[in-house]
Parts: sequence; structure tokens; C-alpha cells
Amino acid sequence: MAVRGSGLVAGFIALTMAVAGCATSGDGAAVSSSAAAAPAKKIVLINPNSSASATASMVELAAAEAGGAATIVGVTNEGVPALLTTQDDMVAAARGVLKRGVEAATDPSVAAIVVSAFSDPGLTELDDALTIPVFGIGTEAFREASQGGRAFGIATVTSDPALVESFRAKAAALGVEGQYRGVRVTPGDATELVKSPDRLDAALREAVRQSVDQDGAAAVIMGGGPLSPSALRLQPTVNVPLVVAVNAAVRNALKVIG
Repeated sequence: MAVRGSGLVAGFIALTMAVAGCATSGDGAAVSSSAAAAPAKKIVLINPNSSASATASMVELAAAEAGGAATIVGVTNEGVPALLTTQDDMVAAARGVLKRGVEAATDPSVAAIVVSAFSDPGLTELDDALTIPVFGIGTEAFREASQGGRAFGIATVTSDPALVESFRAKAAALGVEGQYRGVRVTPGDATELVKSPDRLDAALREAVRQSVDQDGAAAVIMGGGPLSPSALRLQPTVNVPLVVAVNAAVRNALKVIG
């Protein structure tokens, strides 16, 4: 069984952040520019939604975090929405995550896999199927946000009740429910909101403010891998840590694989 890490932000959207040298291949995989240096180890980042643009954005973040210590290879799911907003979406996405993860692990240079949607669809099944470490960005974000007994909340764009309940259940399963301060969801249609980085940032900034001022959070997780660029833009404007789930998962993956 794979070992999930203990260190430390819903397949979703097309957001961009310039990190030089990221390329996408015709089969939906995105490879970081660190591939030119040919590190011995690869980390495969599986995007459980079907947005290739979201995959590229998350690969860029992951490659910047890895800093050349590993090649980041992105894989995009198929047959699911480009924005996963319900628990049913997550169940459907899990099947593709398992299939693509098993295929990726046949490459002996793959040292770890990151499931890059906040609800970690397919993480348990993939962890059971493989012998290499598997990390979920949601799990790693919860662990990082709750370090030292810190109270934490979540800011996200999806309000599906079953999905929101799954966040509470994750906190309970990880033993940090007492620190969990709940979810603040941006208003309106998420699919429209995420088309505008400026509107998205404004809505998430307000969600973070509510989480801190009204819920008592001392750290806020940005609840969705493709929301990570927004977290990086917003961090200088807020006084609490914004946990970027993609980065948290890659950091812990690198610790585990050495």
C-alpha cells in the first residue's frame, strides 16, 4: 500500500500563471520545463476534471514548488465536467483517476502521484492499488492548515451540500474536526465566476475575510487545486496563511520520495 505524507487548495477551471517553460502534449499531458534537466524522479499530477487548462496551471504551480527536484507530469481526466461541483461529479471522476494513476505507475521513473482535486476523488482506490506514494491535495491541505493545533477554514466556489459535508468528514477522519471552522462559499454561479480572475479574487477575498472574522480561522485553505493561483495573488492582502493545496501536496511528496 502506498504511504500518504503528513505535511501540507475542486477540479475546476482555466486559470493561468506564468511559469516559464511549461508545455502541453497532444495527449493531454503537461510536462514542466524541469524535464529538460532530466531529473531521475517524476511526480504525476492527475487532474480529476477534464480541463486541460486547469491541468497546465496546476502543473506550473507544482513545477515551481518542486524547483527541479522532480519532473512534474500532468494528466487530465476525461468523461467528466471541466468543473467538478457536486459529490456525484467526484464519484464519477474517481474512476478515471484510478485508471490514469495505474497507467502512470507503469513507468518506473514515476516516484509519486498527486490527485489534484480538493475532494481527493479516487485517492483511496489508487492508494490501495499502487506501491508508490499517492497524495491528495485536499488531505495535505488539511494537514498543513491544522499544524500546531491551528484553527482553519475553507474558502471555495462550490456549495453542493454533500460536497461541503465531505469536508467536515475529512476533518473528522484526520482528527482535526475540533479545529475546523467550516466553509465559506462564494456567491453566484461558479462556472461564470471562474471565467474572470478579478471577480474570482474579489469573491474569494470576501470568503476569506468571513472565515477569519466570523468563524475564527487562523489559516484558510483555498478549496480547489485550480484556485491556487488566486490564493497566491491574495496572500499579500490578508494577514493569515492561505494554504495552497497543490503546493502542500508537492512539498510532502518531495519529503517522502527524497
